[in-house]
Amino acid sequence: MAYVAVKGGEKAITNAHRWLAEDRRGDTQVPEIEVAQIREQLSLSVDRVMSEGSCYDRDLAALAVKQAGGDLPEAIFLTRAYRTTLPRFGASLPVETGKMAVRRRVSAAFKDIPGGQLLGPTYDYTHRLLDFTLAANGETPIEAAPEAEEPQAYPMATIASVFAHEDLLEADKPSEAAADPFDLTREPMAFPAGRDQRLQALARGDEGFLLSLAYSSQRGWGSTHPLCAEIRLGEVEVEFIPDELGFAIEIGELTLTECQMISTGAGGVETAPQFGGGYGLTFGHCERKAMSMAIVDRALRDAAAGEASAPVQDEEFVLYHSDNVEASGFVQHLKLPHYVDFQADLQHIRRLRREFFQRQTAMKEAAE
Repeated sequence: MAYVAVKGGEKAITNAHRWLAEDRRGDTQVPEIEVAQIREQLSLSVDRVMSEGSCYDRDLAALAVKQAGGDLPEAIFLTRAYRTTLPRFGASLPVETGKMAVRRRVSAAFKDIPGGQLLGPTYDYTHRLLDFTLAANGETPIEAAPEAEEPQAYPMATIASVFAHEDLLEADKPSEAAADPFDLTREPMAFPAGRDQRLQALARGDEGFLLSLAYSSQRGWGSTHPLCAEIRLGEVEVEFIPDELGFAIEIGELTLTECQMISTGAGGVETAPQFGGGYGLTFGHCERKAMSMAIVDRALRDAAAGEASAPVQDEEFVLYHSDNVEASGFVQHLKLPHYVDFQADLQHIRRLRREFFQRQTAMKEAAE
């Protein structure tokens, strides 16, 4: 039997694109969803696309979600591809998350953390029951949120500043002599990876993959079962120094989610025991991703200290496989023509079968 490639060429591809557009649009009797609706009402999907697409633009991310028909990895791919076409004018100054205008801030470790617990917008305390009023026509009534009993003070104390007076939490101190941070968007992955490279890769990594790795670590496949010292959501200012001015100006605000995970450390000969940290930072409201990132970061830090014993602590395994754009492309490329490979495998299996039956015949003749 002969195996031949199906022919279609450019016409078939054009028709496939038309069919895809029709399938994405769905029933034309239903009003088409607008980018603004996606941006405002599917904000968590938009935030994930911005974060893993490495491009903070809510309208662009919402457009990608619409174009991808809700397939978030595809939307992330679209965003990354568009990002490569954008000019780069320079680098902003490091954002000061300690000065965040906080909308949500909780600590699972420190009950009476200075500044208080601020629940903010969260699904954590919902009953996970379908709300069929959302399926009704018209606007869903929204109850006005009651005013806080006490105004929140900004900037709100960070967990690091809370522990600073006792030196209970290891500190990441900036250094003027530090090298420029690794730029994963311009440089290829390199090993052993510094923490700056690791955090960049994790920030762009697939949420589901990092979540599974974090879960594996908590269940014993690794040494990390941390406490959530602090997770916060809010807006931070972005500053930039234009060459023509020579001083910093504010160019906008970013909504960020930041997470600090802590676990006990035994210290060393010259270091007193203190809590070690894992760190997560994402664009938008992406708590699950930020928490997973922080747990994996802590596990990789343990591995860097010579304590690797599980997949989540294998730096190359984690960083090489966490990027969903690369992973998706590598898996989905199997749908593209592999006719030569198949023909080679086909000839190989036919040869093996001939040799097998020849051996069977020889053994049968010898037995007779």
